[in-house]
Amino acid sequence: MREASSAHRTIDAIWRIESAKIIAALARMVRDIGVAEDLAHDALVIALEKWPETGIPDNPGAWLMATAKRRALDLLRRNQTLGRKYEELGRVTNDWHEEEFGAGLDGEVADDLLRLIFTTCHPVLSAEARVALTLRLLGGLTTEEIAHAYLVPEPTVAQRIVRAKKTLSAARVPFEVPEGAELKPRLASVLEVLYLMFNEGYSATGGDHWIRPVLCMEALRLGRILAEIAPQESEVHGLVALMEIQASRLATRVTPTGEPILLMDQNRGLWDQLLIRRGLAALRRAEEVGGMLGPYALQASITACHARARTPEETDWVRIAALYEALAMVAPSPVVELNRAVSLSMAFGPAVGLEIVDAISAEPSLKAYHLLPSVRGDLLAKLGRTAEACEEFKRAASLTGNAQEKTLLLKRAADCSSAPEADLPRP
Repeated sequence: MREASSAHRTIDAIWRIESAKIIAALARMVRDIGVAEDLAHDALVIALEKWPETGIPDNPGAWLMATAKRRALDLLRRNQTLGRKYEELGRVTNDWHEEEFGAGLDGEVADDLLRLIFTTCHPVLSAEARVALTLRLLGGLTTEEIAHAYLVPEPTVAQRIVRAKKTLSAARVPFEVPEGAELKPRLASVLEVLYLMFNEGYSATGGDHWIRPVLCMEALRLGRILAEIAPQESEVHGLVALMEIQASRLATRVTPTGEPILLMDQNRGLWDQLLIRRGLAALRRAEEVGGMLGPYALQASITACHARARTPEETDWVRIAALYEALAMVAPSPVVELNRAVSLSMAFGPAVGLEIVDAISAEPSLKAYHLLPSVRGDLLAKLGRTAEACEEFKRAASLTGNAQEKTLLLKRAADCSSAPEADLPRP
């Protein structure tokens, strides 16, 4: 039983990595995203049945791809209405080669994953549906993870995904990358998808792992391709810059056994300097395009402040607070306010930050957001109000779906419960 359970966990991990490629390739074959996802899951079911007995193949991605394509070809054979389209598809899909999914640009974008992103981000869908569907198909995120990322109920996300697939199928949306004037309107949704995909990899909302580097690097890879096809779009470069710099810290975000390491405790000597240089270069390109910096470029500017600081003490928190002020003007949200509170607390003291946190604590969208009590607990601890801080950390732990983060928060709660209450006046 334990061996089968271990095999299923391994298969789940493989699926997280390979599913987007498989669905994208199948979508190119059958020209229907819903059908492509069903076929991909058929292959997964077969793997779940066979692999615990036969063992994991040497190249599990290739096995899944080949199995899914055979299912697709069987479907096409049964569908007599495809006629000559089937004959054409049959000629190009007899064999699968792994390198075909590593291709980048070939004139127009020759990347199934990028085509899939633009298809799922088609204007025929609502903005919320575009993001949810793309995260589901390309990021391999569960509806629960997407709901957490968007701070909305899980059933709402599930309904959006089902309706989105039906809408795309009914509208016969082409599986392609838009060109010319059609490209720019579709970029905003694509950028939002990549942003959430990267964030889910950078700080996983669920599961046993604090980070999912594969998801981060896939979002970054697609962002780099977007920057090549839309070189005059400041926000594309801004998002790439943000992801490059954030990705530079991935190796220092967890201990060898997977426990989280917070930013101020990370070994900055181990940050990937190549990724930092690439990120700073992308940020310069965003600035050179001209105009007011957008939300992604502003966030990249904030991460650049951290990247340039050789030690935590050298961090320019006053500039970071000013950048969050600018971000709040172009993209106001309670989460931005929460981050602004943190930066102001670092620049001017925890009492300043706590005042802002308390002001937004009743915001409905933050009711289940674990970082609100986490930040409040940190500020209370710094003010010596350890008993209150302990309760906030416990509340934060109860809200997070990530096992490693829960452990960290409970440890912070335990540390506070054993610390003496400071004899300080409350602000």
